[in-house]
Amino acid sequence: MYEFAVTPAVTSIRRRGVEIAEVSPQSLGFELELKSGDRIIKVNGRPVRDYLDFRFHTSGETELMIEVRKASGEDWELQIERSEDEDFGLSFEQIVPRQCANECIFCFCKGNPEDARSSLFIRDEDVRLSFLYGNYTTLTSLTDDELSRILEQRLTPQYVSIHATDLKVRAYLLGVDEQRADIRGKLKALLNAGIEIHAQVVLCPGINDGEVLEQTIRNLSVDFPRISSVAIVPLGLTRYNTDPRLTAVTPEFCRQTIDQVTKVQHELRKRLGTNFAFLGDEIYLRAGAPVPSRAHYGDLPQIEDGVGMVRSFNNGFASLIRKAARQSLPDAEKLNGTILTGTLFAPALKETIKDFNARFGARFKVEGVANNYFGGDVSVAGLLTGGDFLRAKPQISGDFAIVPKTTLKSDEDIMLDGMRLAELTEKLGVPVYPLDLKSFSQFVFQRN
Repeated sequence: MYEFAVTPAVTSIRRRGVEIAEVSPQSLGFELELKSGDRIIKVNGRPVRDYLDFRFHTSGETELMIEVRKASGEDWELQIERSEDEDFGLSFEQIVPRQCANECIFCFCKGNPEDARSSLFIRDEDVRLSFLYGNYTTLTSLTDDELSRILEQRLTPQYVSIHATDLKVRAYLLGVDEQRADIRGKLKALLNAGIEIHAQVVLCPGINDGEVLEQTIRNLSVDFPRISSVAIVPLGLTRYNTDPRLTAVTPEFCRQTIDQVTKVQHELRKRLGTNFAFLGDEIYLRAGAPVPSRAHYGDLPQIEDGVGMVRSFNNGFASLIRKAARQSLPDAEKLNGTILTGTLFAPALKETIKDFNARFGARFKVEGVANNYFGGDVSVAGLLTGGDFLRAKPQISGDFAIVPKTTLKSDEDIMLDGMRLAELTEKLGVPVYPLDLKSFSQFVFQRN
């Protein structure tokens, strides 16, 4: 999917321009005789580094001069007149991510087995991917050029891994010196320009918890609503990350953290009208505590970081049950298969599916699958692998198996250990369906 940069946080252009991947038939690009493999070099004299540049420089422009390097090596200059909303019909190569130059002591890349896919060892630190996909950056490698680009192109929001506002603690966690860890000036420039920030804290017991955590939340809340939320997620340790500076997250630690942060949330709600700082779902599940209500999470600003995902799932499944009750499921007994998920979420999902089966006569079974690939305290569903599912084969019964859609790459039917969905299906001996809640709902109704 990506061609990765080979130096930390590079900003130089490795190849001039951005390559066209596809041209839609009968589009403006087609009429201009642009083809896959051609590269857009400049728009109105301004260099194009990636497709964000191209879209920014062409947006709203009706008269354009575009410099193109053809796949043959020939250079073209195209003088173009178009209507303001006329699309070029071009799709481009994926952005080459900038690599992180930090040495974070908790970095998950350090917890991969040696035979993991090479892409799992890539540590991106790219403000473009933060804007596009919600990837977190530390801003330690942010250059003046990149900062200017964020401001000019309004690449908002940005997702920033703060971890601690105590500079010594932040430097320690990132494995850099305090001068590099100090991003106060960069944050100020972003905030003053109206760039929205969502902050993240990876909570490491004994390092940035307790008073340090409370200080971090309060310091960041001063800049609300420009800093609009803080996600607090627990450290995850695999059996390969044996750094003695790190301590595993325990249920007791999670309970203490919930008590501490809940008190701060009450204060913030009175002052800001929002909880502002949100704990990751994993903290509640590990603590054996109920996840908060939907209202607790506001507009779910950091759901992709596992903050509010369980509550959103529960509410969504409740809607599925109401829909099924209205339409009825006359052939629900045909829904006879096994749902495989992580051991952390399995107990809650079992109760939900038990209710569904009782109401409609379905025969779903839920099985929690241990993560042997990563080991350690990794128990979330999205990090399960093909090998983990194969080891759970004796637990599978019924006509099919359902695995979390998040265990596959977004653009390819392949899991973290390199096993493809077709291979897993063949070895399990039953059809395997990778589903999320939306596709699970479709699956249920299509079979009735």
